[in-house]
Amino acid sequence: MPTTPAGPARSASPRAGRGRAAGSAGAAAATRERVTRGQAGEAPRSQGERAPRRAARSSATLEQRVLLTATLCLLAFGVVMVYSATSATTVLQGGSGSSELIKFAVFSALGLVVMRVLAKDGIARVQGIVAPLLAVSLVLVFAVHIPGLGVSVNGARRWLGRGSLVFQPSELLKVALVLYTATLIARRPRQLLDLRDLAKPLLLVSGAACGLVATQPDIGTAMVIAFTIAAMLIAAGIPMRNLGIIVGCVLAVVVVYAIAQPYARERLTSFLNPWAHASGSGFQAVQGQIAIGSGGLFGVGPGRSVQKIFYLPEASSDFILAVIGEELGVVGICALLSLYGVIAYAGLRVARKARSLHSALIAVGMTSLIVSEALLNVFSVLGLAPLTGVPLPFVSAGASNLIVMLAAMGLLMNVAGGGSAHIRAVPDRSPRRAQRRGTSEGDVRGAKTARWGNEPSPRQADPDSRGGHRRPRGARPRGR
Repeated sequence: MPTTPAGPARSASPRAGRGRAAGSAGAAAATRERVTRGQAGEAPRSQGERAPRRAARSSATLEQRVLLTATLCLLAFGVVMVYSATSATTVLQGGSGSSELIKFAVFSALGLVVMRVLAKDGIARVQGIVAPLLAVSLVLVFAVHIPGLGVSVNGARRWLGRGSLVFQPSELLKVALVLYTATLIARRPRQLLDLRDLAKPLLLVSGAACGLVATQPDIGTAMVIAFTIAAMLIAAGIPMRNLGIIVGCVLAVVVVYAIAQPYARERLTSFLNPWAHASGSGFQAVQGQIAIGSGGLFGVGPGRSVQKIFYLPEASSDFILAVIGEELGVVGICALLSLYGVIAYAGLRVARKARSLHSALIAVGMTSLIVSEALLNVFSVLGLAPLTGVPLPFVSAGASNLIVMLAAMGLLMNVAGGGSAHIRAVPDRSPRRAQRRGTSEGDVRGAKTARWGNEPSPRQADPDSRGGHRRPRGARPRGR
């Protein structure tokens, strides 16, 4: 009587069963996909079609992780250095050495929550409130000048609130202007070709916002706004001739303002020769340079800074880089700058891979907002630019700047994850404007932009234009 090899059959049956179950599940999933796509009238999706989508998703996820890692590292820098810069002075004043650390940690946690929410679908959420957000921001920036509402600190009126709960409206204005600029250019890309069309909606609003901020006075925030708008215009493809005219006008206004305002004139003269005004307007710049020079290559050690206790004003906010340089040396400053470099590189990659022109401009705007503010603070402390009072993003103490910068990072991460909003480009069908814009071949060539998704470039926005010229009425096409 033949015998059956029961042992091997039993030992192989679990693997075979799992293999058959996996194969059956895969076949069932493929069958459901074919049925679903067949009912929708679509062709079956091949393996080659699915591979690029998986690659795009993995690339976006990688950039999100890079941005999140750099942000968390900067926040860790901030926690350590804010505690180091404030613990000694608060103890000498009779307070708790960890009070500023607790505030920074609480506001960081609140900002991380906002960043997390906006990183999911932030662009779609805020797109419907861009105009109200800009209007409210402008009203709040104006309200700081109203007696009883605005809070004055060291001669500057930049805050609203009472006690320790104060808010700086100009921080919210920066993000609102980025969203407004991105929406406006995405809807009417051809307006970049004509300064008159560009000035009416965009340049006038941006100029008015910078003017309101400068009257606080807050020249640093106004400069950050100007740099950010300029970066977005360059990314959108503005002709260099138009950009040069705008930059020349802005520089002329800055020179006139610096001459007319004693406050700005003192900052400019102390920047040119701070050691000649070491006991007056150049005191802050001189003490910052002394702190960085005392640190050397590796610093004097964490918590051992002397300048932060008796000499450095605003050691936890505007001059926190000087404390980093004294305690951690040039190595610490280079490590900090490398994190901002990572954000700049990842942000530009996000803009390059964005799904639409609108999303790409938001990515460029948020990246420029963070990086330009960081560079302006670094240049001011190192003596390479006049003192502006701009904080170091994610590192300096300050609730308003910390929360708003984390919100900007959340929007940037949303673009990295493929987030976008539907913005329809409005074609310009005016014959007079088309003739005025289309006659210069150099302007059209300078206004070319990258093709994101299905949104048109400035030249493509007018469907009747061919090479910058419109076909005369009554002219018959050649051929059939």
